[in-house]
Amino acid sequence: MRTRAVRIEPRPVRLEVQRRVLTWAPRNADFARWAAAVLGRRGANREVTVCVVGPAESRRLNARYRGKDKPTNVLSFPAAALPAAAAATAVPLGDLVICAQVVRTEALAQGKPLQAHWAHLVVHGALHLLGYDHESESDARRMERREISVLRALGFANPYRSVR
Repeated sequence: MRTRAVRIEPRPVRLEVQRRVLTWAPRNADFARWAAAVLGRRGANREVTVCVVGPAESRRLNARYRGKDKPTNVLSFPAAALPAAAAATAVPLGDLVICAQVVRTEALAQGKPLQAHWAHLVVHGALHLLGYDHESESDARRMERREISVLRALGFANPYRSVR
């Protein structure tokens, strides 16, 4: 009897969106497309949660985890490492907490399209989940180059270039 090898394709990143405020935010499909673009194969069989929050919750989390008593645009919380899971189970990669009001205020102040700024913050936050940071100048340049590349592939302009 001959057995046939079965190739199991990894599932793309699984995205859960939690909307904790009644304000405009991009569609779930947009969040999923942006996250998949930045995570690529590293997102296969992984799960990311995006929480859209208001300024009070953003401020509370930013104060608790970063020591900054103000709301911020995006916070990234990488998931703790888990033992190897079955191929059919999505392994948590982490959570992104995005403050809709801060995103809107920044986009208006910077003269950027709102959708582009949301995409940038999802890409930026997801890179943090993958271990990127901007603590040193060289790390910041590396992260910014990756953000610009992913956003360009998604059809968005360089977020670091002045619009005004």
